Amino acid sequence: MSESHQVNNGILSLAIHDKAVLQASHMPFVRNGGLFVPTMDAYELGDEVFVLLTLPGDANRVPLAGKVVWITPPNCEGQRVAGIGIQFSEPDNRLAAIVKDWLGDSPRTERETLTL
Repeated sequence: MSESHQVNNGILSLAIHDKAVLQASHMPFVRNGGLFVPTMDAYELGDEVFVLLTLPGDANRVPLAGKVVWITPPNCEGQRVAGIGIQFSEPDNRLAAIVKDWLGDSPRTERETLTL
């Protein structure tokens, strides 16, 4: 997998290094859009979280505030990556537009995602 993550004072940091990982992390089925963030930390559905996201080819970190709407616990069946799915806070969220620009309108591939 080509991403890194860490927790720093309650703030998650996620660096996605390529388009394939962005596509696997993207959660288009979530209202307002969403993103899966690998983490071993415990969260509850509905928790408010803050993530600093670095996208491929961009040294700037994009802030993401959202709510936990998906949890994949550690040691989950099927060897899934542990983490949380975060619903973007607003329908006009800047990050939703950035992700859409990166992925375009191409249909999702048959590749396995980090959620479904």
